[in-house]
Parts: sequence; structure tokens; C-alpha cells
Amino acid sequence: MPALPSWLTEPLWDQFAALLPPRGEFDPTHPWGCHRRRIADRVVFDKLLQVLRFGCPYQGVSDSTCSATTIRDRRDEWIRLGVFAQLRRIALDAYDRIVGLLLDDVAVDGAITKAPGGGEVAGPSPVDRRKQGMKRSVL
Repeated sequence: MPALPSWLTEPLWDQFAALLPPRGEFDPTHPWGCHRRRIADRVVFDKLLQVLRFGCPYQGVSDSTCSATTIRDRRDEWIRLGVFAQLRRIALDAYDRIVGLLLDDVAVDGAITKAPGGGEVAGPSPVDRRKQGMKRSVL
């Protein structure tokens, strides 16, 4: 089962691949000039999409094509290169062009309080930590 439909993953991959630096099949800094082939960026990208889509751990999507360590290492490499920050900017610009992104008019509010009539059925609040008085979170 694919993580996302191909009509959505293909444009994402095209944008993402354009941001990646060119790499050889082998690492040129290796002392002997060779070692295992590098796992294709597309394979790692698809695995990261599966992690995001299903909310599972890296071990959950790793298989014979790509290990969990490779997924984490490549993710960290791409973060250091600023690829995800650039992709975020591209996605926001595209959304702004298509739908319109008016961040000046956005308001966020929320509150977590203990249910007054909950009794023993409601149980303790996960954010309560046994503090006295009213508990409110402001964003």
C-alpha cells in the first residue's frame, strides 16, 4: 500500500530532488575508492513519507531496501543541507498561489480544564500534574 497516491508523491519528489546536491554512486572520500553503493535518495524519500503518513517508527518502515539507520542518517544530512527548509518555503509559496495564505488573519486559542462533573470516570488530566487551582494553556 503506497504512503500517498503517486499523483501527489511524484510532484513532491520532483521538487525535492531538484534541491538535492548531485552525488556519485560511491563515496569519493573513501580511502579505497569504493564501498557499498549509496541507497537511492528516492527510496529514502519514500520511506520518510511512510513514516510521516502512518506515524510509525523508522524500524516499522525499514526493510531489505533501506535500514532505519540509513533513513535517520539521510534525514539528518538533508536537514543539515537545509533541504527541508527550502521545501517548506516552496510548499507555502505554492499554497499561497493556489489557495491564498493570509497568516496575518490567523488566531489560535485553546484551553484544557478538568471536567467538573467527570468524577472517577474522567480520570486525571494528563497535563494536571496535581497542581492546585485552574490550569490554562495560552498560545
